[in-house]
Amino acid sequence: MGDKIWRLGIFENSKIIAAALVIKVHARRGSFLFIPHGPVVAGGEQIFNFQFSIFKQLVEILKKIAHQEKVSFIRISPLMGDTEENSAMFGKLGFRPAPIHMHAETTWSLDLNPSEEKILADMRKTTRNLIRRAIKEGVEIKIGASERDAEIFNSLYRETVSKHSFTPFSLIYLKNEVKILGSPPYQGGVRGGSLVFTAYYNNEPLASAIVVFYGNSAFYHHGASSTTKYPKIPAAYLLKWEAIREAKRRGHKFYNFWGIVPLKAKSSKLKAGDHPWAGLTLFKTGFGGFETDYLHAQDLILSWRYWLSWVIEALRKKRRNL
Repeated sequence: MGDKIWRLGIFENSKIIAAALVIKVHARRGSFLFIPHGPVVAGGEQIFNFQFSIFKQLVEILKKIAHQEKVSFIRISPLMGDTEENSAMFGKLGFRPAPIHMHAETTWSLDLNPSEEKILADMRKTTRNLIRRAIKEGVEIKIGASERDAEIFNSLYRETVSKHSFTPFSLIYLKNEVKILGSPPYQGGVRGGSLVFTAYYNNEPLASAIVVFYGNSAFYHHGASSTTKYPKIPAAYLLKWEAIREAKRRGHKFYNFWGIVPLKAKSSKLKAGDHPWAGLTLFKTGFGGFETDYLHAQDLILSWRYWLSWVIEALRKKRRNL
């Protein structure tokens, strides 16, 4: 995508124990360094002192890069549990909670170990009925990984953006994602890659999704649907079911639906249907599964210019009713 990046590794006795991708993000409100879902630590989450020593070393390296690049802050979106211990670690390193999230911080996942019959039986009754109705209505699911598939997805994606008013990924980003992840080698005995699932009714695309297959999970990374054509045809439900079945056939253990509204928080906005993700959350949770909460994005302030960014992002969050 043309962004300036660094790939960092932390070693112990010539053995790598942690790695991080660092991206320089250019924004009108000011540039910053961003570490998405990192650092990745060998063996997953470790005891506090081990994690702290790794993060401390990483932060020192990041500060040097930040000074060279003249950025106003460092932002980390760690793939770590939302625990008091993890929050305390970032506080000890001088971080503060970011005004907004960068990635999904509450996700919904489905265990794929049970049989298809069991997974269907455990769904919300309405979801199961809508899948069967889509089949009865003649909805057809096509799977591909071509540039044309990405373009069809994008046409539906733009409709979704106009309805829900969120910041979309560009067409070139979507094409790159499908192209680069489309045909990788097998990884750990499980096939990786990405596929575009598109639901057709009367030969017209009604819903589409880009699903990334990696490690033991399949990830519902992008979704889109028509807001005007055949509103009574539940194409998205059958599309999602076929993506789940494909993940199961490939041997993945989980299907990750990505972000939802935190259910454990029992959001009053969610109950009233006022949260912008209320409908999406209802759709995803209808397939059954469980919630996972990750630590909120963390910021390390390096310049007074950070507060300009903070104000803009805080206002943006309020405007979106998040």
